[in-house]
Amino acid sequence: MRRLPGFLLLCLLGTNCFAQAWPNRPMRLVIPFAPGGGADIAGRLIAQELGEVLKQPMLVENRTGAGGTLALDYVAKSPADGYSIALGHLGGIAIAPSLFKTLPFDPMRDLIPVSLAVNGLSVLVVTPTLPVKTVADLVAHAKANPGKLSYGSAGTGTDTHLAGELFASMTGTTMTHIAYKGGAPAMLDLIAGRTQLSFSSVATAISYIQAGKLRAVALTGTRRFEGLPGLPTIAESGVPGYEINNWYGLFVPAGTPPEIVNRLNAVTVKAVQNPDLRARLTAAGLEPVWSTPAEFAAYVKSETAKWGKIVKESGATAN
Repeated sequence: MRRLPGFLLLCLLGTNCFAQAWPNRPMRLVIPFAPGGGADIAGRLIAQELGEVLKQPMLVENRTGAGGTLALDYVAKSPADGYSIALGHLGGIAIAPSLFKTLPFDPMRDLIPVSLAVNGLSVLVVTPTLPVKTVADLVAHAKANPGKLSYGSAGTGTDTHLAGELFASMTGTTMTHIAYKGGAPAMLDLIAGRTQLSFSSVATAISYIQAGKLRAVALTGTRRFEGLPGLPTIAESGVPGYEINNWYGLFVPAGTPPEIVNRLNAVTVKAVQNPDLRARLTAAGLEPVWSTPAEFAAYVKSETAKWGKIVKESGATAN
């Protein structure tokens, strides 16, 4: 009787041969925003580390639009072979299903959560010409000038958009939202004075704050940041309960073999625990985090429920 090669025998017994060979060619990480913003900084740092760990080139592709959902839809419709990975985020995954009337994909159905990767710290910043130094100043100014203040965001449905909607709802103020295709272009218009404020990622804004081109008012999270010493949170500045945690994590198309998902999870966890990468992320205002696929899936489910309620209460809608 002719013997079958061991590899072929394993295939016939049900082992996913393709998954065993993964990866054997370049991969791509699709980032949902324009170059230069917090998501892009996080994605490129992680992609570089993953490429080194997996010993394959990790190409970075920026796909902008619709609050980051175009990139997620693109990956969701890509082959489920482990070579197309999305940098999913709070806005596109957990907020978009409630904010948009229709989406071309279902985040819970069409994408598999692999691992959390970073928490993106965010900060409320204003142009130096605006007579605002504290949250109380901003609330008073906004109430005295209803609808005259405009804030830019990285796109409709992103955390930088909903941060403004939540702030307005909780403070009883009215501001005009202007959506951009990423945090970097929104920041450029803010610096140029075309908008007056922004709820920006620390990674995008910190160099402009340090250069005096923007004034930091407060952080949007639950704790202070050592890179901006003395800066309070919005919650401790008179808006109790205000919190935005802008997380990023890796997702692959539904149907990707479990063996690939688990291996990608393992290398992602290893990557974000690397002291060098952790230092670079922290310096950029990004907090390294990780999880199992099951933990990340449960977190996505809870965040989707949480933000569905917030979107409804704020009255926010996609343009």
